[in-house]
Amino acid sequence: MAPVEHDALAVREQLFHERVRECIICALLFASLYILCHFIITHFKKQTDFAAVHDDEDAAVNRIALGMCTFTLAVALGAVLLLPFSIISNEVLLSFPHNYYIQWLNGSLIHGLWNLVFLFSNMSLVFLMPFAYFFTESEGFAGSKKGIMARVYETSVVLLLLTLLVLGMVWVASAIVGNNAASRQSLYDLWEYYLPYLYSCISLFGVLLLLLCTPFGLSTMFTVTGKLLVKPRLLEDLDEQLSCTRFEEAAVSRRIASGKTSCWLNLNVGLLREQLLAIQSKRRKLERRHRASPWQRNLGYPLAMLGLLALTGISVLIVCFHVLELLLDDAAMPRGIQDAPLGQVSFSIFGTFGAALQVILIFYLMLSSVVGFYSSPLFTRLLPERQDTPLTKIIGNCVSLLVLSSALPVFSRTLGITRFDLLGDFGRFNWLGNFYIVFLYNMGFAALTTLCLVKKVTWAVQEELLRAFGLHKLPLPVPRSRPLGERC
Repeated sequence: MAPVEHDALAVREQLFHERVRECIICALLFASLYILCHFIITHFKKQTDFAAVHDDEDAAVNRIALGMCTFTLAVALGAVLLLPFSIISNEVLLSFPHNYYIQWLNGSLIHGLWNLVFLFSNMSLVFLMPFAYFFTESEGFAGSKKGIMARVYETSVVLLLLTLLVLGMVWVASAIVGNNAASRQSLYDLWEYYLPYLYSCISLFGVLLLLLCTPFGLSTMFTVTGKLLVKPRLLEDLDEQLSCTRFEEAAVSRRIASGKTSCWLNLNVGLLREQLLAIQSKRRKLERRHRASPWQRNLGYPLAMLGLLALTGISVLIVCFHVLELLLDDAAMPRGIQDAPLGQVSFSIFGTFGAALQVILIFYLMLSSVVGFYSSPLFTRLLPERQDTPLTKIIGNCVSLLVLSSALPVFSRTLGITRFDLLGDFGRFNWLGNFYIVFLYNMGFAALTTLCLVKKVTWAVQEELLRAFGLHKLPLPVPRSRPLGERC
């Protein structure tokens, strides 16, 4: 064999081994996410929906739909980890450029992960989740033989009709917006135009949902932290409060007992029981605060609140600085690239520390958006319950989390949280090149977050000061009505 042919064969063999290695790594990562999501869904699912006591067919259908939900949730979790994994990989390659044991971490692997997440997100939103919902609601066509295949046929027909309906709506919209041959011809290309365009609309909806949920979630996290952690004692005597609460609880308990045994007392026992439950809840909170150690009481709560305040303030400052960059430099606009130049330059001006801060901010904003989503009045009913969540609610939760998480890379890059450009089809969204949309989006996030932060912090400080000085117990002044004959 000639040396040239030997070198070409060695190059092809190396490319083959790299491709096999990337496939194995992607499969192991997704299998790990799938197993983790299976345990999460099992923790919340309603066990009676999957028991084969009443109907083996319904239980089998629910298990198939549950597998689709687990796949969708794994894709959502992968979308959350996509951008932090890419940033960390770049910093690792910068720190150890010639290390043999991390040579598998390259741009081809990262680019493949971005493409897989984009593909699976499209597949889950367009096909799997609608199929799972219609599959659980189907019973088969009238007159057909009952069974799982009859449900599959009915679900396929309904999904096909829904697809035709969506295609028709897009055709009508295309005729209204751009009545030319080029716009209609582009709809014939289902894979290159229609699906990316549909996912671009879904991504825009997810980014807008993140814009609304994240500031609300940031303010909610301050409230949740205040409820979970023990607040420090400021000019208050817990022993006295606990003693008074116990006496009050004993008094209400005696009134309930006397109302049951005596026929002469006309007491509202139901109202007294509600009052007793409220007093018992207050007593448990006071006992929890009384048992807390001084370190937990005086150090844990202030550090947690300062951490939330610092992360929120840093996020707002980064977005404000990004707004100035948008006005001065066109390179600040989010854009997509087809190649990932990893290991060449850091994506933060502060190096490894800045990259770590970017990862923390991305997770923090995602967590706050999820908290804000489930705390909003529109989506409170979707909140899952332990061992009591029906399958339709699980499907709704998976779709919502996938919409939020798949928009997270675009959300982070649009706000300037990270400089890592969007890879693959994530950078093909039409609205990313619109300066006015990106600029107004940054201004809206900065304004809403600042408003929620100032409102929450000022109210919390005012409440703690009133509670510390005992002013919250004072009766509110009631203005006296002026007599009719008195002049102003």
